[in-house]
Order: sequence, then structure tokens, then C-alpha cells
Amino acid sequence: MNASYDNSAAVAVLPAVSGGRLQDRSLRSWLARSDLSVEVGKQELLERIVGVLGLPYPEEGLAALRMWGQTGDRPTVWIAGADPVYLEPRLDHLRLHALSRAAVPPADLRALFNHLQATLSDDQRFGFARLGVCGYLRSTLPIATAAVPAYVVDQEVPTEFQPHGDDSANYRNLLGEIEMSLHDHEANQRRIAAGQQPVNGLWIWGGGMAPARSTRAQPRLFSDDPLLLGYWESANAGAEGWPGSIAECVQAADAGFVAVTPEDQDDPAFLEDCLRQLRAALHGKRVGRVIVLFRDGRRAMVRRSHRLRFWRLDSKLLD
Repeated sequence: MNASYDNSAAVAVLPAVSGGRLQDRSLRSWLARSDLSVEVGKQELLERIVGVLGLPYPEEGLAALRMWGQTGDRPTVWIAGADPVYLEPRLDHLRLHALSRAAVPPADLRALFNHLQATLSDDQRFGFARLGVCGYLRSTLPIATAAVPAYVVDQEVPTEFQPHGDDSANYRNLLGEIEMSLHDHEANQRRIAAGQQPVNGLWIWGGGMAPARSTRAQPRLFSDDPLLLGYWESANAGAEGWPGSIAECVQAADAGFVAVTPEDQDDPAFLEDCLRQLRAALHGKRVGRVIVLFRDGRRAMVRRSHRLRFWRLDSKLLD
């Protein structure tokens, strides 16, 4: 058992809080009295969560874990994630735009992956597959891949996140072949005509084998994120889908828990409701402490004793 795991803590991943999105003065004061900070640089979500829980982060196989979370079965082959992206040409570089699941309809994603499988697949080396709204690359031999998914690279220069070393040239060649294959596809022509960003590339990341199943103490998870579900499944830990509210997570969990709100629920009113329910759970002694990971990189750790910091009324980190 991991010695640092606190089974009384509630960890919640909530929408962005900065930019004045939080208007309720009592909630602003509650967060201002907490240990409020800004994380340095963009991080993959699983890495943020296991970091505060003291759980091990996988050395490889993130994409295989995501597939595990989607199917419920451990993949037995080498797998990498293949996220659809738009590579925007600039004067002297490309800028990557991660395309959300809502931005690429299943029909478009199916057509693009069928095309890649027909034009680039080599049964003896690798193949492309779509599973729901996620894309994958299967390879008979390990290849170098990026370490983080496309949403971490969003709005950035992609070369800064690509692998380095002996096999990096093969990675760049594969990305180039994918871009050429997708360039004139009819699905992209329709998207351009409709004023949408084309899927003119894939971001290949998280390659590796899925870890062996183990048994590890972890708080109960409430999330629809397939990578998180796969990580919990690999540890034989309790997990279920997002139930609809933080209050329902508090009710269903015996002690601490991890709750990840859906990424598309970004309404400030929803954010405030979640914070009120976390505050009530802490004050009602349903949980020992609250750790909030906001999607804009802010982090708050709140204990009941923080109410004594009465001189803290607001924080610039919320503006």
C-alpha cells in the first residue's frame, strides 16, 4: 500500500476558475483562505491526480490504459494514441490545435481512420484503429512517441513535445506520411468548406504496453475519462462514471474520492455549485480535506482549519 495515500481526501477536477469566472464572494473567500497555487506548465490530467495522491505514474503505455478504460479489457499489444489535430502553418513553424471530441463527428473520424488504414497500414508493422471517439496506432515493434496527449500541446509548437533520440526520425517520418495522406481527403474538404478546421494530422503519443494488473489502494473514482478509468481498472480499484454532481459522489463514497467533472461542463454556475458541495462536505466532516484541481492549472488544498485565516478575503489568482 502506498504510504502517502490519504483515504479521507476528496480530489475534484473542476472547470477553470481564473479570469473572474467565480463571482460568489463567499466561495472566493473560502478559496483565498486555502493553500491556493498555480501549477507550472501544462500537465496531463492523470499526472496531476496521481501527483496529489502519491500514486505511481505509468512509465509507459498511457494509450493502452486509455483503451483498457474504453473496453474493460487489458490490451496485449503495443499501442499508441493517435489524436486528431489541426496543424496551423505559420511563417516559420506549425502551431498545433487539439481537436475536441465534439469538434470531430464520429462519421468524419471513421472515414479518416479507414483511409489511413487503407493507405498507410502495413500488417507486418503497424495499423490504425478508431475506438469510439479515440484513435490508436498498433505496432508490432515499439516506436518513439510523444509523452503527452494533444490537449497538453494545444496552441503550442509541436516539435518541442516530440521525442528525441535515435528513433525520433522515424516518428517524424510517420507524422509526415499521415499528413500527406489526410491532406486532400473528402472529409477535410467538407470541413474546410463549412469553415471548420481540417484534421490534417495525428498526434502520436503514450506508446507502450499496458501494465500488468495489480491490486493497489486508491480512492473511489467518479469519471468518464477513459485513461483514468483504465488506470483504476489496472489497480483493481473502484471506479464508476460521473454521477452528475459532487454531492452524489460524497453520498456514494465511504470516505475520500476522486471526482472528475466532464470537460464540456464549463458553465460558471456549475463550477460554483461544485464548490459549494465540496465546502459542505468538508464542513460536515464527510471528508478530511479537499483538493481542487482546476482545468486552468490552479490548485487549491482546503482544510477545515483554514477558516481561521479570516484575514484572507480574496486572491489575485482568481482574477
